[in-house]
Amino acid sequence: MPHALITGITGQDGSYLAELLLDKGYEVHGVVRRTSVLNRSRLDPLYHDPAIYGRRLFLHYADLDDPTTLRRVLLKAAPDEIYHLAGQSHVGLSFEIPESTCELTAMGTLRLLEMIRDLPRPARLFHAASSEIFGQPAQSPQDEQTPLVPVNPYGCAKAFATQIVRVYRQTFGLFACNGIMYNHESPRRGENFVTRKICRAAAAIKLDLQRDLPLGDTSAQRDWGHARDYVRGMWLVLQHATPDDYVFATGQLHSVQDVVETAFATVALDWRQYVKQDPRLIRPVEPLRLLGNAAKARRLLAWEPQTTFRELITEMTQAELDRLSPSN
Repeated sequence: MPHALITGITGQDGSYLAELLLDKGYEVHGVVRRTSVLNRSRLDPLYHDPAIYGRRLFLHYADLDDPTTLRRVLLKAAPDEIYHLAGQSHVGLSFEIPESTCELTAMGTLRLLEMIRDLPRPARLFHAASSEIFGQPAQSPQDEQTPLVPVNPYGCAKAFATQIVRVYRQTFGLFACNGIMYNHESPRRGENFVTRKICRAAAAIKLDLQRDLPLGDTSAQRDWGHARDYVRGMWLVLQHATPDDYVFATGQLHSVQDVVETAFATVALDWRQYVKQDPRLIRPVEPLRLLGNAAKARRLLAWEPQTTFRELITEMTQAELDRLSPSN
């Protein structure tokens, strides 16, 4: 039974990845932060299954900025594969807390690499990089050779982490890989992300629980996919014979406005009656045309996104209706 360790297991990607690995027969270990609020809702079905939790799924307290606890977990779990997904991942918030964003996302990755070097049997590492490392690219779509030109603190931190993974692969021979992940969403997305905010508002307005929806720039465009498809790509990266970097993207651009129209259409409402522009929600610098070219992942890993944009937003909106419904 292969052993896997997931940092950020309680997040959107971590929970989907844990389910995928358990389905494939892994023993899964997850790193969780000790906080005063015990929120593991994305893992609840696994956590409360006595046939899984404590038998094939184990959670360990540790922190990316606490090397002692992280090293202890690595030695106890003895992973064959490490999926490094943890970090402060909200772009807008990174302008408010730039130092902690860089500490967790950049330096946390470096610490993990140093610990892997010291393991008796170094594990294979997948690092979840981000399209934000490209910032305002001169070329579109972007691929693995596109220069890194981040335009926000989160992108800068991810650019450092991405480069340091490459350095350790080339210099120390580690099986260390980057997955350059374009925006991927799901019903498990955090409520402070714009896609979840829109889908939740559409459902709440439909149920008379909310009056309107304030948004910033709805013309901003992203390459949006489903988290289920992207975590499958993470696993495929570490099954390949040689370590490398891969872009994971749909290759299709959609705007925030497209999210709005799809979500409100799902609940049969006219978005024009409810969406209000709020200048306070406009970011200082907005990346332009982040569109991914996943040809390498398609060719070498046989990876292909399976969920369309419309299916994704519809699923997210329906999930919010189910959550907010009085019967629940």
